[in-house]
Amino acid sequence: MATSSRCKAMLLLAFAAAAALNTASLAQSPLQNNFYGSSCPQAEATVRNVTEGIIAKDRTMGAAFVRLFFHDCFVRGCDASILLDPTSSNPQVEKKAIALRGYDAVNKIKAAVESVCPGVVSCADILAFAARDSAVVSGGFSSFDMPSGRRDGVLSNFFDVLQNIPSPILKLQDLIKNFAAKGLNVDDLVTLSGAHSFGQAHCSFFNGRLYPTVDPTMDATYAAALKTVCPAPGSNGGDPVVNNNRVTDPNVLSNQYYSNLVTGKVLFVSDQQLMNSSYTAAKAANSSADAAAWMGQFAAALVKMGGIQVLTGTAGQVRKYCNVIKS
Repeated sequence: MATSSRCKAMLLLAFAAAAALNTASLAQSPLQNNFYGSSCPQAEATVRNVTEGIIAKDRTMGAAFVRLFFHDCFVRGCDASILLDPTSSNPQVEKKAIALRGYDAVNKIKAAVESVCPGVVSCADILAFAARDSAVVSGGFSSFDMPSGRRDGVLSNFFDVLQNIPSPILKLQDLIKNFAAKGLNVDDLVTLSGAHSFGQAHCSFFNGRLYPTVDPTMDATYAAALKTVCPAPGSNGGDPVVNNNRVTDPNVLSNQYYSNLVTGKVLFVSDQQLMNSSYTAAKAANSSADAAAWMGQFAAALVKMGGIQVLTGTAGQVRKYCNVIKS
């Protein structure tokens, strides 16, 4: 069998395994595949087409969509509360707590879906579909089912972000506890951390590993390069943005993260902590060695994350505009 054919076969097997896991999890989930099959048959294709176009114009947007989905799900569950704008009655919303990109892009996708099926598809599901489609476009993943049927929340609180989003300086046991509180296990933690193969971060999130002395677990050459971009705290040098992956293409979702991890070329304390137990270090090494297996695992973990504390049925609402609660 030719190498390319062998790789394709391995990918198909990996995604078949992920699909089997997703089917099993759906038996206990209020979400379902093809939820809009009757009410809006064009929903997923519309999201996919617009998402593909956005990423084609700006390759950094794949990571932005995945990051938005993660932050949405980890705060109040996957309810699109991260998208709500501040109002006079609620000035301290989630998006004020952390700088994220992609809000205008999500609004563009929502407008396209509304033009096809007004008032049917939730913003929460649009975030989920866009994250899945980003894995396909930016990571070369085979497309996989993303269960839907989420409803949009009506609450958004600045302080919920601080209490729920894992800090980039968390130790391993605290990371495991944070994920466990969301129904995710240590395997999901290691697998989803692979999303740090693309995207960007401010220097302030990892400057403690550079100053006053370099973290000995960080590759010295890698650290020296970072210090040419990231000024020392208190030096009035600002807070520049750097790519999460400074080794290969920073806009590709891939298992490159794990190769970076095992060689000390990752940004965050929380990244390097995955090397602090034999179990997580072995899983990272396996993910580095087997791209197809990791891709299947990532797809399954993304779907699992998408089921965190979802609103379904008559709970919540379906917003017309993702940044505003429907009155």
